[in-house]
Amino acid sequence: MCTYLTETISIAGSGKGATGWFRLTDATVYFDHPVHAMAEHTLNIDVTAPDHGPAARVALELTADAARELVAAIQAALDSAPTGPTA
Repeated sequence: MCTYLTETISIAGSGKGATGWFRLTDATVYFDHPVHAMAEHTLNIDVTAPDHGPAARVALELTADAARELVAAIQAALDSAPTGPTA
């Protein structure tokens, strides 16, 4: 069941690809058919640095259950982090 809903946001971070670390500037999230994962549909997350070409990309294809578990783990990690200028 493809939703065709695509969320695109600007981000600040780094990712590691085949050629090493690079700054990430964009993220796209959508629910669709995967390219590689062994599932009919997955939540797909692409984090990219378009200024550095197509190789500057980190891609995830997660089952819905795995995506929800990742969201919960991210929220738990953020909730446990100290607040202030370094957070």
